[in-house]
Amino acid sequence: MTSMIDPFGRTVEYLRVSVTDRCDFRCVYCMAEDMTFLPKRELLTLEELERLCTVFVSKGVRKLRLTGGEPLVRRGVMELVRNLGKLIETNQLEELTLTTNGSQLARYADELVAAGVRRINVSLDTLDEDKFAKITRWGRLPQVLGGIEAARKAGLEIKINTVALKEVNEHEISSMIDWAHGEGFDFTLIETMPLGEIDEDRTDQYLPLSLVRSRLEEKYSLIDIPYKTGGPARYVKAEETGGRIGFITPMTHNFCESCNRVRLTCTGTLFLCLGQEDAADLRTPLRNSEANDLVSAAIDEAITRKPKGHDFIIGRNQAPSVGRHMSTTGG
Repeated sequence: MTSMIDPFGRTVEYLRVSVTDRCDFRCVYCMAEDMTFLPKRELLTLEELERLCTVFVSKGVRKLRLTGGEPLVRRGVMELVRNLGKLIETNQLEELTLTTNGSQLARYADELVAAGVRRINVSLDTLDEDKFAKITRWGRLPQVLGGIEAARKAGLEIKINTVALKEVNEHEISSMIDWAHGEGFDFTLIETMPLGEIDEDRTDQYLPLSLVRSRLEEKYSLIDIPYKTGGPARYVKAEETGGRIGFITPMTHNFCESCNRVRLTCTGTLFLCLGQEDAADLRTPLRNSEANDLVSAAIDEAITRKPKGHDFIIGRNQAPSVGRHMSTTGG
């Protein structure tokens, strides 16, 4: 098996694939309420997404994460999941995972396990039903909690992802940790990132995790541990609960030096960094040849341009560092 090495000597072995930019929620830090989504003709078919993923796996990708938008709202997506899961059976792929808002898990949890998925991330920013409705605009907390329970019963390992939002959920983070660890789930906190125009000023949302951690240390004994899942989180163990807490800190302490990831959008655009606009078009070479030589060459060329890191800035009246929304790139 070949491997992809970027200009800074980092081995790229983790591909995040956005299968759709659409979502059944409209979270306030991610989207505007009145979103304009991509025309369906611009999207890769599921067969094309599978073909691209297979090329990446042949070039050394060992972990695949399906994202959105909300991946489980794309029609027929389980066929893609099943086909990619076969790469695990043949030892070509180490892991196939999913990031979801949980709304469709009650329907798909058993199928995900049958397809080879063993671990999922569920985005959940509050356990307060009214606050949940305000954050997601369109979501219902009981539906998500029911989906999480279905996923647990199906045997999926679950990690809860929470975006830390100033004056929104900052004072319930410790209670969410207690809940997650009590349920046997890992818990990861994420700083809000300046991606795409939303209906609010992100300065009003931004809560540095350095502050959150110092507050948590008043309640928990936090021990740094070397645990890794392949993503950017740095983990600690809370002695009082025995559970793991991850911190994803693109603003206060970026994680670029060990970045092993690239991101593929549902239109076939390869982003080499979440926080940079430089990208490569893989849709054109994909559709211009039945063989994969052109695609493989386009990927090779793109990896030579992978940057050292991002340039995220959040400030009052500051335009987003990157114009595209998180739902376009893949959360």
